[in-house]
Amino acid sequence: MTQRVLRLGTMLHGAAGNMSAWRHPAAVADASINLNYAIEVAQKAEQGKLDFLFVADGLFINEKSIPHFLNRFEPLTLLSALAGVTQHIGLVGTVSTSYSEPFTVARQFASLDHLSGGRAGWNVVTSPLEGSAKNFSRQQHPEHALRYRIADEYLQVVKGLWDSWEEDAFVRDKASGTFFDASKMHALHHHGDFFQVQGPLNIGRTPQGRPVIFQAGASEDGRALAAKHADAIFTHHASQAEAADFYRDVKQQLEKQCRRPDSLHIFQGVSVIVGDDAEDVERQYQQTAALVSIEDALNYLGRFFDHHDFSQYALDAPFPALGELGQNSFRSTTDEIKRRAQAQGQSLRQAALEAATPRPLFHGTPEQVADGLEAWFHGRAADGFIIQGGTPDTFPRFVDRVVPLLQQRGLSRRDYPGATLRASFALDTPLNRYRHAVTGAPL
Repeated sequence: MTQRVLRLGTMLHGAAGNMSAWRHPAAVADASINLNYAIEVAQKAEQGKLDFLFVADGLFINEKSIPHFLNRFEPLTLLSALAGVTQHIGLVGTVSTSYSEPFTVARQFASLDHLSGGRAGWNVVTSPLEGSAKNFSRQQHPEHALRYRIADEYLQVVKGLWDSWEEDAFVRDKASGTFFDASKMHALHHHGDFFQVQGPLNIGRTPQGRPVIFQAGASEDGRALAAKHADAIFTHHASQAEAADFYRDVKQQLEKQCRRPDSLHIFQGVSVIVGDDAEDVERQYQQTAALVSIEDALNYLGRFFDHHDFSQYALDAPFPALGELGQNSFRSTTDEIKRRAQAQGQSLRQAALEAATPRPLFHGTPEQVADGLEAWFHGRAADGFIIQGGTPDTFPRFVDRVVPLLQQRGLSRRDYPGATLRASFALDTPLNRYRHAVTGAPL
């Protein structure tokens, strides 16, 4: 049996997810629109042999949004630029299945895979914010279950389009005048409930066979979609026990899809603070937390509930009863916020400040952070982690001081195993459906 390898990614998240992190003395205030900053992070991550960079995205903002969200690069544009200044690291970007067309997205990610030599990954989201509909000439945002039905068919279409051309279809024989072998071009002719797409795609088979598919979301619908289609899942849990339950459930769902447990990697998104000792860690945390006003914290909390206005409630009264609010947006996150507030008897002030600046689960000396990641990994709570700095200057310390410890312990590799993201993840190259019969693997 092949030894498990702890895999790591990092999020390109501007000056960090904190509402006021851009004010931190070490922050690059315009990080979300600063290409040189993004290049610096990408190259630092590659120095540490991390598997991939991850770019999140959203389609609706207002004046209460996180500053990073107000002015940021579109993911595929940024990742295409980074493809030219990196050599090995995976490039994963978020695109919505609710507000984009399958043909366009299939072509964009195939292009990124070619540009990068096989390092592209697509983070599939269904767009939780109801306001997104207002930017796409829609009367209303699809409800949660419908969004996942659309996403299921969407992924079927995109995968089909990525099989439009067999690997050796483009002959380009100047002597005979044969540019391509017509027998190796395949139109999709898809006619479904939501999409009608003829094909073929106007770009050839990609270096990875098809880009790596991530799925972000921890709801029941999200887990089912990931088990059916994804190569990796991006989630977040507040405790090792909760993460282990999620891990076990998703791996069991893979069996129902006739897939091997190692055909999908589960990544926990985690915030990290690395310090010299407990005092140094607490100083770093408090310096960042103090930048957030209660007004900013309420705005941050409101985003998860489709920008609900929490200023209407008494700050020090118990967290308000919100009923079904949040069920059609960030469902798993809003369910957890409600559950924790009730279980801990939190006031609105406490819940908002905790949401805006949560204390990282993994904090301490380099050894303590490495111990925490190792415990979750060996405890089958994660196959890997997407690292986000708990402060704007955390990530370089993580690469310089924590990654070498993980390597010394035999958990993380010391070099890249190949040229593609699939090679980094030890995933099989999907076989073209028109050329091969695939056994035990989803198309």
